[in-house]
Amino acid sequence: MVNELKGTGVALVTPFRKDGGVDEVALRKLVGHVIDGGVEYLVILGTTGESVTLTQEEKQLVKRTIVDQNRGRLPLVLGVGGSNTAQVISELQDVDRKAYQAVLSVSPAYNKPTQEGIYQHFSSVASSTELPILLYNVPGRTASNMLPETVFRLAGDHSNIIGIKEAAGDLQQAMELIHGAPNGFLVISGEDMITLAMVLMGGEGVISVIGQGLPAEFSEMVRLGLRGEAAHARALHYRMMKSISLIFEQGNPAGIKSMLSHLGVCSSEVRLPLVKADPDLHKRIGSFLDEF
Repeated sequence: MVNELKGTGVALVTPFRKDGGVDEVALRKLVGHVIDGGVEYLVILGTTGESVTLTQEEKQLVKRTIVDQNRGRLPLVLGVGGSNTAQVISELQDVDRKAYQAVLSVSPAYNKPTQEGIYQHFSSVASSTELPILLYNVPGRTASNMLPETVFRLAGDHSNIIGIKEAAGDLQQAMELIHGAPNGFLVISGEDMITLAMVLMGGEGVISVIGQGLPAEFSEMVRLGLRGEAAHARALHYRMMKSISLIFEQGNPAGIKSMLSHLGVCSSEVRLPLVKADPDLHKRIGSFLDEF
């Protein structure tokens, strides 16, 4: 299981039609686009997928569509997290264990739990399922940072907690995680800009946003980094670096959807309270792709 989740995972967007509905055709096209690009696995209904604005029926549609289009080609990771521990546990009971190789569970947002609260939340979640779990630390969104000692405590107490998507944007914290993690525990970058740095320091890969815009190049960069081919990997990183800044300039997933619309994969539509990238950013993203 752990080996299946090394390399580049992609946090898929949810394409929308102009009328606001989920665009199933574009979603299938997106799945094909990233698989053809050589990524290692797919992440469904994460933050980038605007999952908080989807109805339960739409979430089921997204899951069915991706599972069907994937046809068992790549491992699938399902986002199941939230600020209500009991609700997260309830949702996990309905997960098809045959369809998904792991669950990505974000730390509670807004509640701002203590480290003990974070530990108790994930301990309860892990105890409720046999599914492998990737923790997700993203304090820029949750307003609560999961510290390395809390991660290590959880990993030691629950064998099905197999790794963490670390998106604090803090290289020192990332290195503390990589250095102190139990053998076989995955430390995965959640920040595209510092992915290569984390990989070269011993991280196991990334769950990426730009990886669905530039899947071939970004996944190759990660593979090179995992093999220790730093010079070639670094050249790819610097070639793509501007695009990473561009897609996050006005928030995620507005930027990556703008890029995907230029690539003809899906529209740039997002759901309120998010808004599309403005015309100037949309143009600059297109100019980058033309030059790239």
